[in-house]
Amino acid sequence: MPAKPGHMAPLIAIIGTDGSGKSTVSDHVAGWITRYGPAGRAHLGKQSGNIARAMAAWPLIGPVLERAITRKVDTVNDRMKVDKQPTLLPALVIIGFTMRRKLRFKRMLAMREQGLIVVTDRFPQVAIPGAYDGPGFPNASQGSWLVRQLARYEHSVFEWMASHKPDLVLRLNVDLDVACARKPDHRRESLAKKIAVTPLLSYGGAPITDIDTNLPLENVFAQVEAAIANTMAECGYAPNFTP
Repeated sequence: MPAKPGHMAPLIAIIGTDGSGKSTVSDHVAGWITRYGPAGRAHLGKQSGNIARAMAAWPLIGPVLERAITRKVDTVNDRMKVDKQPTLLPALVIIGFTMRRKLRFKRMLAMREQGLIVVTDRFPQVAIPGAYDGPGFPNASQGSWLVRQLARYEHSVFEWMASHKPDLVLRLNVDLDVACARKPDHRRESLAKKIAVTPLLSYGGAPITDIDTNLPLENVFAQVEAAIANTMAECGYAPNFTP
């Protein structure tokens, strides 16, 4: 069933810390939701690790570029702890990722305009800089003139992206021990910080359903499907077939 007149196709955003099951839930939802009509999916995160790994395969300069990106991303992450503006090179890294993210966001909007129900892994937010796909620059005025200009540009991009509220945010909640067991290569303190921030994310007042991903997978899927079914009904959609 098509969207209500004057409305874009529904947007379902899935957010949560590493180890919360985002990829598993996203894969399930992407297939399950097609009973309501054609669907597409998008990853709206930074994906710095994927870029660095891809560059590592380039001849000669690949390993050098991989180390440079990893080093600059780590610098940015460390800088967020003290809320200071980055120097120029880390700032350029942030802007590079911002421009790439903006391009993928525009592609996501194009899918909705074409009538596709869209499921996203992650979603931009502006409430908490440096966390959960928020702006990379802190809300601070220090730094060189160029860095301040880059910060203003980045914040304008994030404000624009965040203005497009999802029809439903599935907020995946997980205990620290469970997340660490699922992601043994991640630092425990980093996961703990993300878990602490998760309840603070509001996505501009978008409808949010909390999902307990400590539960067995079939229970997680049942929670997710019930939440989406309610949202799709509110958007004027009814299931027309079972994939």
